[in-house]
Amino acid sequence: MRCPFCSHSDTQVKDSRPSEDNATIRRRRYCPACGSRFTTFERVHLRELTVVKTDGQKVAFDREKVKRSMEIALRKRPTTEDQIERIVNGIQRRLETSGETEIPSKAIGELIMERLMEVDKVAYVRFASVYKDFHEIKDFNEFIGNLGERD
Repeated sequence: MRCPFCSHSDTQVKDSRPSEDNATIRRRRYCPACGSRFTTFERVHLRELTVVKTDGQKVAFDREKVKRSMEIALRKRPTTEDQIERIVNGIQRRLETSGETEIPSKAIGELIMERLMEVDKVAYVRFASVYKDFHEIKDFNEFIGNLGERD
């Protein structure tokens, strides 16, 4: 693995351990060239996924984009990085095992909303406000009113 600090191509693994959900391996690495330490994660990758956007454009699935959107929705909420990682792993695993290689972006958004609804309703509303493109306060009121009917 190449060092992210000095680009030296021969780094050493100092410690390996499974992550909390046993879906990834966490490796602490050391670069003998510059002395830096860094962490990498190794995870199972079942198949290449392509996201089909609403305009028909096709792009490669980006797990980090899903994670970033969840981190934004869950910012300053009582969740840990490990919880977010487990949720993202679950979403990715579900997509990979669906048997489909082309996934509509709408399906990914719905999966994220489904998981956020279970984890934190405030984060669910935050994500929905962007995902469903709220323009006015009445959009929030309508959405939250429907949310209250579900409980």
